[in-house]
Amino acid sequence: MQYDFNIIETKWQKYWIDNKTYEPSTKGSKTRGKKYILVMFPYPSGNIHMGHVRNYALGDIFARYYKKKNFNILYPIGWDSFGMPAENAAIKHKTHPKKWTYENIDNMAKQIQDLGFMFSKDREIATSDNIYTKFEQEFMIEFFKKGLLYKKNSMQNWCEKCHTVLANEQVNEGLCWRCDSKVIQKNMPNYYIKISDYCEELYNDLELLKDKWPKEVITMQKNWIGKSIGLSFKLSLSDESKAKLKDNFDGFEVFTTRADTIYGVTYCALSANHKIVQYLIDNKLLDDKKIEVIKNIQNKSERENAQDDKIGVALDIYATHPLSKKQIPVYMANFVLSSYGSGSVMSVPAHDNRDYDFAKKYNLPIVQVITNDKNNVDIAKKAYTQKGKLINSGEYDGMSSDEASKHIIKYFEDLKIGSKTTNYKLRDWCISRQRYWGAPIPFVNCDKCGVVAQDIKNLPITLPDDVVIDGKGNPLDNHTWREDRCPKCGGDAIKESDTLDTFIQSSWYFLRYATNHSKYQDIGISKEDINYWMGVDLYIGGIEHAILHLLYARFFTKALRDCGFINRDDRLNNEPFESLLTQGMVLKDGAKMSKSKGNIVDPALMVKKYGADTTRLFILFAAPVNKELEWSDKGIEGSYRFIKKFVSYSTNAQANSKELIKSINHSELSEEEKQARIKVYSAYKKYYDVFDNTYGFNTLISSCMEAINALVKQGNKAIWSEAYYILTHILEPIMPHICWELSDKLFGLENFSDELSIDEDIFKSDSINLAVSINGKKRSEIKVDANASDEVIKTTAQLSIAKWVEGKEILKAIVVKNKLVNFVVK
Repeated sequence: MQYDFNIIETKWQKYWIDNKTYEPSTKGSKTRGKKYILVMFPYPSGNIHMGHVRNYALGDIFARYYKKKNFNILYPIGWDSFGMPAENAAIKHKTHPKKWTYENIDNMAKQIQDLGFMFSKDREIATSDNIYTKFEQEFMIEFFKKGLLYKKNSMQNWCEKCHTVLANEQVNEGLCWRCDSKVIQKNMPNYYIKISDYCEELYNDLELLKDKWPKEVITMQKNWIGKSIGLSFKLSLSDESKAKLKDNFDGFEVFTTRADTIYGVTYCALSANHKIVQYLIDNKLLDDKKIEVIKNIQNKSERENAQDDKIGVALDIYATHPLSKKQIPVYMANFVLSSYGSGSVMSVPAHDNRDYDFAKKYNLPIVQVITNDKNNVDIAKKAYTQKGKLINSGEYDGMSSDEASKHIIKYFEDLKIGSKTTNYKLRDWCISRQRYWGAPIPFVNCDKCGVVAQDIKNLPITLPDDVVIDGKGNPLDNHTWREDRCPKCGGDAIKESDTLDTFIQSSWYFLRYATNHSKYQDIGISKEDINYWMGVDLYIGGIEHAILHLLYARFFTKALRDCGFINRDDRLNNEPFESLLTQGMVLKDGAKMSKSKGNIVDPALMVKKYGADTTRLFILFAAPVNKELEWSDKGIEGSYRFIKKFVSYSTNAQANSKELIKSINHSELSEEEKQARIKVYSAYKKYYDVFDNTYGFNTLISSCMEAINALVKQGNKAIWSEAYYILTHILEPIMPHICWELSDKLFGLENFSDELSIDEDIFKSDSINLAVSINGKKRSEIKVDANASDEVIKTTAQLSIAKWVEGKEILKAIVVKNKLVNFVVK
């Protein structure tokens, strides 16, 4: 049989589409077992890359595996189609972002189809579709009503050239990711979602995902949320300092996780954007040089400041230590983040590395208050950051750190000057972006009523098409589109020109997929449908999405629950993704594939040259799924040769051979026939173990290759027929087109729904092969009776290595049951 992949793959792709083979069932399915397999959906850049292929091939093999096990399968695809790259392309190619985006979607959809992925076509979505925006805007309005969404002024990363706010992740070494201009900090109004209200739930529910998500992902999320328990208290300013500040401030709040070190506080530090610092600047209570230093720090992102060398400015004000009553100098320090806690910290240089470096630089006192059991801590060289025993701490001297912390916190609480507090690093989510190609934020600004939500009946608020994208700010700002009426008072108002952060769209798309597509015009999320489909049984994507996307999706699920849009059971306490698989990147020449490096391998060219099945086979065979995959031209050629061999040898199998297969009597077979059968059934056993436990698809493919190599050593047609009955079944998820073709010709596709039982007796053998080694180095191999005694095994093994031990003394022989014999000689 000739292998013409073009004809075979076109034939079966058409068959699957025409017969809706892989569309989820919607009739009478609520009691049927389901599997929701999801891959992270792509941005429509124009062409899929090998990272996409790996991601979708992994999703596809699980979907096909469970489909054959008679599960109802939801395996959807969509397009994360809003965002700045479309505006960049519009500027570069002098086109419209909408036109560029939807042309790219058409092109990428065709490329995905050519690879034979079984995505549902009925549930395909694009987040830039008006019908998707309509319900997203409804969610935002409900969040606003519930107090989960608000507007405030705050310092933001601002690119003057692009005229837009940038997320921290869009600032690279102080420069805009789009135009490489310097990013400054700008105080401006923005919309925020109160994700901070969910810190505790988001943090605690990670325990529900233990052993279901990779450990490193859970750790990364925990670190990002940043839960810490400690003491919050107010540091009062000295009378002189209050007077200097015209009694506008009497102190500031601080938080510490190390209450045991409180006697070691020798200075305090405020962020550059702290309200006291700003007051000092606005009222010129600092000299010009100090003001200039602070403003330079204000114009840097928090990430930059955290990475820079320590910079401080003495503010010439003092706070009073709550226990010792000593006067403590107050500094502005660039390492203090305004977004964490109160933007002010008590500094204990003897027991904190950051505080220590700052104190050394500015010649501030360093007072040791913790020592270890050996009392050999030398703070002249570095900070001692471990717990230990208190010294120089008044009545708490001699206590352990943990004991002292409890007593100190209780003392503060008894006097009502502080309290035990849980803090989180996670800040509220800024969701407004000053750009055109995004979902309009559904609010108006009214001089009389302020910020007012649009009427639900007027949704979706859609973008005007008649704009010019030139990179000079947001074209919505000066468009007549902004003219509107206030839904509350009926007076003149202007639409909000900011659009939503694209992370919003990717925070609920999995719930949209789970809603029956026949309801898409009428409802955003169907409670009935998602109660059946959710949670996602397996979510597959890159480790680079471990924090933000997954965190926002988890939050959105919980927030939508609280707003009444979903009504999940408590099976996973409203966690959307029950299991997570993170695949490694695809590399070429040791580097991640990218246009700038010139090491891109175009999947479309691979499909054209070798076929979809070969491309899929290689991408799954070349490396374990969670490891980086190095592209290899020889590797894909080898995969192509294997498929051609697999097709060629299929002529040894007999069509309609179910009865012939049943007639096989294993005990009457020759040794070669037995070994071939054992290899086939070994691959069959591995098939279930790989899909259900290990995800080691490269080892499954290797087992199938070993089976073919064993089969060619015998000529029994029944064995060949049985082998192809099994091998086309277990390889179908990996290389589906050719397996459907062969299965159709040989078995009428019957083997895809008929799983042969595995007879464990075939693995039993009258003889076994044992490796023979000398001092741990393999020298030969022997075959002995399966029930042979150790003495017989040792004698047989010694004869096989006679030439290596001649003239040497055998000290002992060790038999490892069913594996090897090792001789220790000198």
